[in-house]
Parts: sequence; structure tokens; C-alpha cells
Amino acid sequence: MRHCINCCIQLLPEGAHKQQVGCRGGPDHGHQVCPTCRGENKILFHVDSKQMNLLAVLEVRTEGNESWGGFLRFKKGKRCSLVFGLIIMTLVMASYILSGAHQELLISSPFHYGSLSSNPSLMDSENPSDMKEHHHQLSVNNISYMKDYPSIKLIINSITARIEFTTRRLPGLEDLKKQELHMFSVIPSKFLPNSKSPCWYEEFSGRNTTDPYLTNSYVLYSKRFRSTFDALRKAFWGHLAHAQGKHFRLRCLPRFYIIGQPKCGTTDLYDRLRLHPEVKFSAIKEPHWWTRKRFGIVRLRDGLRDRYPVEDYLDLFDLAAHQIHQGLQASSAKEQSKMNKIIIGEASASTMWDNNAWTFFYDNSTDGEPPFLTQDFIHAFQPDAKLIVMLRDPVERLYSDYLYFASSNKSADDFHEKVTEALQLFENCMLDYSLRACVYNNTLNNAMPVRLQVGLYAVYLLDWLTVFNKDQFLILRLEDHASNVKYTMHKVFQFLNLGPLSEKQEALMTKSPASNARRPEDRSLGPMWLVTQKILRDFYEPFNTRLAQVLADEAFTWKTT
Repeated sequence: MRHCINCCIQLLPEGAHKQQVGCRGGPDHGHQVCPTCRGENKILFHVDSKQMNLLAVLEVRTEGNESWGGFLRFKKGKRCSLVFGLIIMTLVMASYILSGAHQELLISSPFHYGSLSSNPSLMDSENPSDMKEHHHQLSVNNISYMKDYPSIKLIINSITARIEFTTRRLPGLEDLKKQELHMFSVIPSKFLPNSKSPCWYEEFSGRNTTDPYLTNSYVLYSKRFRSTFDALRKAFWGHLAHAQGKHFRLRCLPRFYIIGQPKCGTTDLYDRLRLHPEVKFSAIKEPHWWTRKRFGIVRLRDGLRDRYPVEDYLDLFDLAAHQIHQGLQASSAKEQSKMNKIIIGEASASTMWDNNAWTFFYDNSTDGEPPFLTQDFIHAFQPDAKLIVMLRDPVERLYSDYLYFASSNKSADDFHEKVTEALQLFENCMLDYSLRACVYNNTLNNAMPVRLQVGLYAVYLLDWLTVFNKDQFLILRLEDHASNVKYTMHKVFQFLNLGPLSEKQEALMTKSPASNARRPEDRSLGPMWLVTQKILRDFYEPFNTRLAQVLADEAFTWKTT
């Protein structure tokens, strides 16, 4: 029940005027208009709250040449009553602020407009149990955010109306070579036929006192990798081939890539898969070389550093190369067979989607769309590469991403604000550019306070399918992996043509606890608001629908996760 109080006290000169009071309050009040409460020279005390709809106005008006001396001519009882009223109003105001409702006194967000009924039937993707779970959360949080939905829905509709999944124009091989002359001079066009991974021998001209990793950028720019390279140094000299007085080292690229997406379970998949004796990963779990380091990017906001040459990337696979070299040089067929089964992998979760560096290095003559993407270069060297993608409901992925990367002031309130801001920025881009141009727009991606674009799986996958065949991909869902790890891992083994595991090995791989799970302090923040979830589901729906069409699997709509 809401109550309104509006009291106007007119103070007039003694003996010449009378006091007139008009008050209205309560749900059944009548209205008496105070005829003298008009004019200028007003002293106003005003407390305003949307949540409580409490409006208390006390006006003291002076007329003519009357001064505050008129106040002193009041009888003592009347003065006390007035002072008492001021004190009560001050206490109400202080209590209101201290109770936490003071947020409503602040200037409202530019994204708060319109209204949304709190009727659960409007939230068509929810069920009664969902409403019960979130009822307390919505009652204690700022209920005014429910007003966001109609206006934000207009923004989403504007975006949806402009979605067009077009086929990108592919660059030619010569164009790729012009962009990466050094890379093409280092990586050969053909690899050793008796290795499952793409490997080749190259001459090593250093002496036995030379540190082969002295200039490696991963060592120079990150102290945490130094112990890894200490192990590589110890093993290096014992794994060189010798012919005609020269030294040769085996170089390898990955046979398969776990290319994405972040906060979708790629770390857990990596940790389990590396327990297989035939799988060897890079010395660093996520080198991010194809997407960032080859451009000199560590953190884009920190600017560009020296570019990491391809040799620095290849160094990361030396431990695996040593074992493959051992098999190639083995005298026994059994040893050769064992080592030649080794398959090298790499698990940078940025590979599928991150092309933010293109604006710094490539000609922008394609209406804002990047002329070259990461997959173009990988395909140029490894047209038969195998690609594993782990996806997740993009709505939940975004909230997990926010909780993981936000440094302070994390809350469902803050997340909602950031989502609405990001949607407006994305719409502004879509008004002028194509979908692909906005998805790969570095300026936009850096401006958005949450990474909406990472969940646009269909856009990225369709661009990868322009250069790789569909049967070169294994697309997994985190929801399926979490419910049945054993089944997921068997699908991966089959996809990579890996040998079977012993019962002990399989038990170790499948029963290990999940890696990179949500931190306890983040779990304590609870879920996102229902209205935020609804907004995001509306935004991602057309992209999920297209993804499900491409994969011929309705599970990728995440209508039931």
C-alpha cells in the first residue's frame, strides 16, 4: 500500500492573516487545495524516491515585507510543532538513506526507461522453479531494472533486423605470403610422412654452449615460463640429429587445436586430454601466438610490443618433438611405432574468435571487415588440421566471463548495467556496418564492458568453415561434458584417432575434479538477474538458431540446457 503526504503550511502576519493548512494523505484521502501556496519566496525541503513513492514537501512562504521575524511571533507551542515536524522529516530522510535505498536518489542510468510487468508469464523462458529461486533476489535488489526490458528489447530488435550471415571473401595464397614473409620462409610446405604431427628437420647452427632459448620472447616477457624453458634447455642437446657434420633439430606444429571458447570448459578438456600418453601439448597451455603474440600483443590496452617470431612459437613444442625424434631414430620397430603415435595439440581459447590485431597490420579497404583471419594462415600450412571447439550457453558464458575477469565491484547489478551498455554499443555499430565488421571491430570490442561478441559462435564457425571442412571439427557442449565426462572424452579419442586407455588411466582421466571451476567468492554473488538473463537470451537467440542449423543439432539453441 502506498501513502502520499503533501502538507503546505502558510505563515502570515499576526493579526492580519490566518493560517491555512491543506493536507492529503493515505489511500482514501480527499483533496483540499491550499489556495495560498502559490508564489515566490519559497523555502523547500524535498525527498524523492521511486521505490517508496514518498513525497514530503514543507513550504514556508513569506509575503510582502515580512521576514523571519514572523516566525518568532508564533506562540511557543506552534514553534515547537514546526521544529518537531522538521526533525521528524530529517530523521525519515536519514533513515531512508541509511537503509540502502539511497541509490534511488542518484541520477538514473540512461538505460532505464519504459516499464516491464513483473508477471512471470512474460518471462517465457522461465519455469516456476526458476522464479522461486530468484524471487528473493529480485525483491531485495533494484526492482527498477525490470523497466529496462521494453526499451532494450527495441535495441535487440534493431540488431536482429540487421543480422545477415554473408560469406566472406577469401584471400589468395600469395596475399597471405605477402603478409607473413618470414613465417612462410620458416615453415615448409611438406612435412615428414612417418609422423602423425606436422614435423620437419631444420639445421641448427649454434654451438653446444649456445642457449637455444636465449632470445625467446615467451621467456623474456614472462617470468612464469622460465622454469619451463629450463627443462627444455636440459633436454635440447641430447635430441639433435647429426648428418654431414651439421646439427639438425626436429621442428613441429600441432596436429590439432582446441580453438575455443573462453569460459566454456577448454581448460578442463585440456587437463584431461593431456593425461593420454599419446597426446603432447605445447609447453604453455595457451600460447595465444596465432591471435596475439605474432602481432606483439600481450595486453592490447598496453599497446604493441615486438612481434614474437614463429621460431618462438615452435620452441614450445620441443619436448614433444624430442619424443617424436627419438621414435624416428629408434632402431626397433616397437619403439618407432610407440613414438610415432604421438600427436601434438595446442589449446589457446582465443584462436577461434580473436582477430583484434588486424586493424594495426592489414589494409582496411573492405568496409571494416578484416581481409585476413587467423584460420587463413593455419590452413595455408595445415589444410588437414583437426579442430576442437567447446561451447556453452552464451548467456551463462558471458556471466562466467564477467565474474572471472572483472576486478572489483562485481554484482548482478553491475553486470546488468554492463550488458545494457554493451548492447547499445553493438547496435550503434550495426547501424553503420555489417555483422562481420562489428564482430571483428577492435575499437568496439575494447569499448564494450562485457565481451558480448565472444558468444556469437555462429559468426566465427561460419568463417572457419570457409577454409576448413566440417568433418575437421569436433564441436562439443560444456553442458554435455559436465554431465558425462567419459562420453565426451571418448568422442575426443575417436576424433583424434587415439589408442584405448587402460581402466586405471581412464578412471584417472574421467574422475578428476573439474578444472578452472568458478571461484568460491564468485559463487557467493549468486546468479544474474532474471531480466538480464531474458535480455541476453533474446540477443543470442538468432545466433544460436543459425548455429543449430549449421550443426544440424537443436541442442545448440540452448533452449533447454
